[in-house]
Amino acid sequence: MQTWFITGISRGLGLALARVLLERGDRVIGTVRSGTPDLPTDTGRLHVVHADFATPGEAERATREAFDHAGRIDVIVNNAGYGLLGALEQSTDAEMARLFEVDVFTPVRIIRTALPRLRAQGSGQIVNITSIAGRAPGAGSVLYAAAKYALEGLTAALSRELEPVGITMMAVAPGAFRTDFLSDHSIRRSDKEDEAYAESTGRSGAALAAMAGRQAGDPVLGAKAIVQAVDAAEPPLHLLLGPDALRRAREKLDAMIAEIDAWESVTASTDHA
Repeated sequence: MQTWFITGISRGLGLALARVLLERGDRVIGTVRSGTPDLPTDTGRLHVVHADFATPGEAERATREAFDHAGRIDVIVNNAGYGLLGALEQSTDAEMARLFEVDVFTPVRIIRTALPRLRAQGSGQIVNITSIAGRAPGAGSVLYAAAKYALEGLTAALSRELEPVGITMMAVAPGAFRTDFLSDHSIRRSDKEDEAYAESTGRSGAALAAMAGRQAGDPVLGAKAIVQAVDAAEPPLHLLLGPDALRRAREKLDAMIAEIDAWESVTASTDHA
């Protein structure tokens, strides 16, 4: 039996992951902003921590409470977050600050608070839920993509830093899953619209709105894929979830390789003679 600390278990992938873990007999400590998650409480293996990660100090407090309750935590999943849609030109500093506070700085603070305890244990896994937008972004979600890019970079670099102390990292980049991510619970939109961006941001926003409730991804199967990767003898550093994420990632990699090849001579021309 493993003990998991998961942020954001009230809905979506976090809720599905908590349910899968409880069904297989693991212990779950999960955070919610308010209310009670739709999970069985009669097993004694679920502990809910109330935390609003937009509030300073909440990430550290929630992490300490999780360790104090469990004593040992085997897997930390930084799942809590939300999206922000709209053109960069129409965004505000307040929108940007809140997005990065929840989607980037909260995982950083949770990890920083947890590391002394994980090092004392001599083991642990940290899973950061990012997004395919953080690897192959599209129009209309610039700041969200930037936040997820940051979390991807954090995961990759920190994996090197933690390798000698026996703690592993994983960045999970889901595609479109049939959760309420596109609802007002999980997505925010910049208030202003500009016709100049109708063909990019406008078209992207309309496509996402039409997709809401009809996404192909099954969150339960996504949760099971995460558990399978965590349980693997050699867990992946980067895990894609969903055929759409796979397609977008491969298209992005192909385009990057073609661009690298096209500019190879310029790239290689910058050393001293």
